[in-house]
Amino acid sequence: MPVIQIESIAQLADYVGREVAVSDWLEVTQERINQFAEATEDRQWIHVDPDRAARESPFKETIAHGFLTLSLLSELGQRAMSVGGVRMGLNYGLNRVRFISPVPAGARIHGRFALAKVEQIKDGVQATWIVTVEREGSEKPSCVAEWLVRYYA
Repeated sequence: MPVIQIESIAQLADYVGREVAVSDWLEVTQERINQFAEATEDRQWIHVDPDRAARESPFKETIAHGFLTLSLLSELGQRAMSVGGVRMGLNYGLNRVRFISPVPAGARIHGRFALAKVEQIKDGVQATWIVTVEREGSEKPSCVAEWLVRYYA
């Protein structure tokens, strides 16, 4: 998918109320899951032990941490769109997050980005994105989040 080019911070307001972009697919490998487990010290077997997961997990395979899926919003966003004239973008937080279905190791995900609101802040804007992370081949999304991003000119 092509990266959507938004010319400026001011132009963001033109996109409120609609889906702006969909990212390319990103594979969530077991290696990525293991690295996330090491970085966060969350080494629960459902994430890092394929043999045990195959035997004991209701999913029958390892799955990504929900927070790993959430942490990929920035990368998925960069794969989907670019806002011109931005000196700095900051992850300001989340209002609501739901992990609806698992992301098994080796699955591919992409993000759908809809712009809910744009508010003026000092030297920039705060955008409220509704992000839906979808897993290839799944009817249900893996994650839905209301994500706040601040863009500074």
